[in-house]
Amino acid sequence: MATRGPRFTAIPSIPQQGLTDWQFNTLNAMKENLELLVGSRGADNSVRAVVSGQVTVSNPAAQTMSRVTATGSGYTLNNVTVPSLDDYTKLVSDVQLLANDVAALRATVNTLINQLKG
Repeated sequence: MATRGPRFTAIPSIPQQGLTDWQFNTLNAMKENLELLVGSRGADNSVRAVVSGQVTVSNPAAQTMSRVTATGSGYTLNNVTVPSLDDYTKLVSDVQLLANDVAALRATVNTLINQLKG
């Protein structure tokens, strides 16, 4: 699960003295945006930024299927081509390895999504 986010120091109020209206408004808007990103403004944390330390998902395991071992070899019987038992067995194994790789990647992506949601 996601780790607790970092704590940020509060940003002091922007003084209006000595600033033009556009300078004050620009600085104040940047301050508000930063407060939203660090989660110190408002109750809705859906806009809060995720920092790299909060993502703890591990890299996926090494891919087990590196190449297809089935070669498509077979026999023709009564004008019907059928695969050899050896080739069929290799194909079944290839499909299983691929399914395992997809399942591992899916688990990694799901963990990452959950961590990013916080």
